[in-house]
Amino acid sequence: MEPSRDIKGLLDIMEALRQPESGCPWDVVQTFETIKPYTIEEAYEVADAIERGDMHDLCDELGDLLLQVVFHARMAEEAGEFAFGDVVEAVTRKMIRRHPHVFARSDADTPEAVKNQWDKIKQAEKAERQARRATRGLPSDGATSHLGSIQRSFPALVEALKLQERAAKVGFDWSEPEPILDKIEEEIGELRQALREKERAKVADELGDLIFAVVNIGRHVGADPEMALRGTNTKFRRRFAHIEHELEAHGETLEAATLERMEELWQAAKAIERQLA
Repeated sequence: MEPSRDIKGLLDIMEALRQPESGCPWDVVQTFETIKPYTIEEAYEVADAIERGDMHDLCDELGDLLLQVVFHARMAEEAGEFAFGDVVEAVTRKMIRRHPHVFARSDADTPEAVKNQWDKIKQAEKAERQARRATRGLPSDGATSHLGSIQRSFPALVEALKLQERAAKVGFDWSEPEPILDKIEEEIGELRQALREKERAKVADELGDLIFAVVNIGRHVGADPEMALRGTNTKFRRRFAHIEHELEAHGETLEAATLERMEELWQAAKAIERQLA
């Protein structure tokens, strides 16, 4: 095998890896379920490379994500379901169908008109999918309900955002951010009460309600909650690294440091960031 710019080379590599007698013992025993976590992980690593602005890493991570697609397609082909070519054909057909203003005739000549057109085409596709599932004797996937198109497999923050966006399309939404802040304060109060009652299930339930409300305020002010949280995670990493560095420089360790000492260094890290900003 030699490196190749041709997708066939990657398909051939995956076929070789999956050969029961001569392939890789690890690759041979994988299933859709065991590979699924890696697929999600690779998608996040693509997002991380984009956020860091590292084009070399982005190229590498996109390759890893593509490998996941090839892996799933190979397992499906072995099961007699579909092959990689069917995946490519399906997505090209979908893109052509959803862009009649580019590949056919359409009056959609503004971003808003294109989005409305896209939504109508997707609704037609949902109906076709339900009919196809019924023909195969499969249960309905619930996609015909108003929220049915929102996948439960999304990360929770993403799912919450998409559920809210979908509900807002039929008017189930606040008109401005201020009432959402009131809702957040209400949810904080309910969480405090659950904590006092020491009911773990109720605490988890109220915590979920609070997070859902916070996602909503992010949506209203145009701050994607997933990206906002990832930014905060990056900030937390950076500030905690400052704590580690300063402790090490003074001959101290994380394990021996008091919370007060670490908080002092945390505030110092914040002060440095403010000066740089």
